[in-house]
Amino acid sequence: MYIETTEKLLDFIEKSPTAFQAVDEMQKRLTENGFEVLSEKEYWKLIPGGKYLVTRNNSALIAFCIPEKESRVFHIMASHSDSPSFKIKENPEIKVDNSYVKLNVEKYGGMLMAPWFDRPLSVAGRVIIRRNGGLKEKLINIKRDLVMIPNLAIHMNREANNGVSYNPQKDLQPLFAVGNTDRTLLEIIAEQTGVKKEDIISHDLFLYNRMPGTIWGADKEFVSSARLDDLQCAFASMEGLLRAQNHESIAVHCVMDNEEVGSGTKQGAASTFLKDTLLRINMGLGRTYEEYLMTLAGSFMVSADNAHALHPNYTDKTDPTNHHPVLNKGIVIKFNANQKYCTDAVSAAIFKELCTKAGVPYQTFVNRSDIAGGSTLGNISNTQVPMNTVDIGLPQLAMHSPYETAGVKDTEYLVRAAEELFA
Repeated sequence: MYIETTEKLLDFIEKSPTAFQAVDEMQKRLTENGFEVLSEKEYWKLIPGGKYLVTRNNSALIAFCIPEKESRVFHIMASHSDSPSFKIKENPEIKVDNSYVKLNVEKYGGMLMAPWFDRPLSVAGRVIIRRNGGLKEKLINIKRDLVMIPNLAIHMNREANNGVSYNPQKDLQPLFAVGNTDRTLLEIIAEQTGVKKEDIISHDLFLYNRMPGTIWGADKEFVSSARLDDLQCAFASMEGLLRAQNHESIAVHCVMDNEEVGSGTKQGAASTFLKDTLLRINMGLGRTYEEYLMTLAGSFMVSADNAHALHPNYTDKTDPTNHHPVLNKGIVIKFNANQKYCTDAVSAAIFKELCTKAGVPYQTFVNRSDIAGGSTLGNISNTQVPMNTVDIGLPQLAMHSPYETAGVKDTEYLVRAAEELFA
């Protein structure tokens, strides 16, 4: 079961080079299982027993199931669709010495830059095209090795192994072509989409790592892939929702965008997307605003965003007490006194009991007191929809690298916990 779940995860990640494709893949999977697509621009007609989904910006998605019996509780698992990468700028081609062409890119999110060198990369995202007097959005994935960021040879930088400070404008621009060519990226995209280059009005395009995911280790206990943070949690949440039967709560699978850049967009955790959706569910069930507030007060959310595992070469980077998450040892509950994570005694106790009921192990994580940690979805979304919330994640190594490592068992553990939450 663990290997099977991990292989399904890797297939999902391969089809999801950007947040746009990730949401598209989730929508396909959910609609195949009977979920009805709603639009924020139209009236919603909700019925007991109904299964629905809605997207915003085509990069964030919320799916929910309404139980047959009346329920006044939301059970939510929230994750995010985006990962650190390089976003391609408008008119990106830069000619170098009348010999090479490179693409002008900028950092998206906080990343480990060094692992991006010397890997086969390509381009994916979306373009907006002129079609029949209007504008149409089209997903793009150039499914071949297209660009690479070559390292500088050790002979030209003898200090390379003593630590290098990378300048993203100078050092991280990918090589695209050689020779006296006027061929552009948009021409390649136009050929792939069957439109004229001049009909491509704008784009949101990103680099992505082309190396396929792999299962490895002495006993095939590790999985490595691009974008484990946070597609591993998004996938597990979706699988748990699809497995869950006989819902007693209003089950909500929530995947936000732009977590890696602060969540402050119309489709991020700081937006009204979750609030608007929960409120419209409440109204669709014929309830008052006061009843909505009462429902929030009794609801529970799991903020699922991957966690740092104990690193075998850097054990000194972890807390000195027994807060050392290890791959394949279970879901990680994350604590922080300064509320970078929103876990408290109540939400931790609820989630521990949920894991016990689901038959899955759990671990705990706190930062060293002298090392600041990053924030995540939970405390940000709570400013819009206040409810008991626990911050959790799956343990991984090399977080924010273009090739991350996790445990083969842990995805299945979170699927089972999500199934228990949603059921």
